[in-house]
Amino acid sequence: MRFFGDLGGWLDHRRVFALCGVALAVESAVFLLFIAGTHGLIVPLSRPTSTDFVSFYAAGALADAGTPELSYDQLAHYRSEENTTAAGIEYRFFYYPPVFLLLCAALARLPYLVAFFIFELATIVLYLIVARRILGEQSWSVLVPLLAFPAVFWTLGLGQNAFLTAALFGAGTLYIDRRPIVAGLLFGALCYKPHFGLLVPVALLAGGHWSAAAAAFASAAALCGLSLGFFGWETWHDFLAAAARSHATYESGEVTFGGFVSPFGAVRLLSGTRAAAYAVQTVATFAAGILVAFVWHRRYPLPIRASTLAAATLVAIPVVLIYDLMLAAIAAAWLIRDERQLRAWEASVLGSLFVLTLDPHGIAEVWHIPVAPLVALGVVVLAAAHVIRADAPAARYLTA
Repeated sequence: MRFFGDLGGWLDHRRVFALCGVALAVESAVFLLFIAGTHGLIVPLSRPTSTDFVSFYAAGALADAGTPELSYDQLAHYRSEENTTAAGIEYRFFYYPPVFLLLCAALARLPYLVAFFIFELATIVLYLIVARRILGEQSWSVLVPLLAFPAVFWTLGLGQNAFLTAALFGAGTLYIDRRPIVAGLLFGALCYKPHFGLLVPVALLAGGHWSAAAAAFASAAALCGLSLGFFGWETWHDFLAAAARSHATYESGEVTFGGFVSPFGAVRLLSGTRAAAYAVQTVATFAAGILVAFVWHRRYPLPIRASTLAAATLVAIPVVLIYDLMLAAIAAAWLIRDERQLRAWEASVLGSLFVLTLDPHGIAEVWHIPVAPLVALGVVVLAAAHVIRADAPAARYLTA
């Protein structure tokens, strides 16, 4: 595991592997207990439970029934969620564009649990392949630290799509220099969760990646056109109307502020007003955009550009939740790839961020400390440190 070698002196590859192995074992045990508890196998439950995946499946079921536009009608969508699992579950919102409905509709043709396992297994495999390629590791043992990252278990436990987002984003950065068309197509596919592509055009245009930018636009346009052909304009109209109203959900605390990664969520957790939260978020978004534009325009080595883009994205968008910290894993992988030996303070920061991601939501709710936003900011600081330390803008760093 050469890219985990000598992380700050004493933290050599053997110790990293051992610590990650212990963390993975403990996290797996806790995860199994969590599953048992949420299914009433430890103590009786007062109400049935579900995961965020039920939102995807229910929307897909409505699309398969010939009523895709009802995915954006909360009452109809909730009834579909209850039909999928049980009456009385907590409602899971669906604000994804019809592009994501293409995948949801395919999954909904399978039994619910089968669809859940196939989706999570397929997307985590994609993520692991991409992360392993970023690290340049040939040994399969690298999977231990990759799987030990706590956001992996948050994504699995909540039944979310963060593996898919991280895989598309990571692969796009991986191929941007050698296969720009492929990179553009992958970046364009992020239109299923479009806010995660906010800074991608900034990076591509600032870096002069014109073919990649064109491919990204074509990819997104093709996927949107495909969904329009399958589901019709009424579905898109209802999505746009639902998306325009979605801010009320995230401003009100219906999604707890302790689960936010963004500066917006941090301010709201600290009892700041909506106006203050949006003001701070606006400053953070512009700062993140300027950092990305600078780094990509100066054409720093790819690991620096890619880590900066991934880290800055977590800060730039207001609706980022704890499972989306999978993007921080992509940023960290590029930071490790940037140098054969991380400095002691960087290793310490990475280790601290790892620990903080174990339960950022719980700490935030109990102590009112915006842990997840601090993790995102910490990754940005590490990326910025690599920018500052770079002697000079270098020729593009080619990677497989």
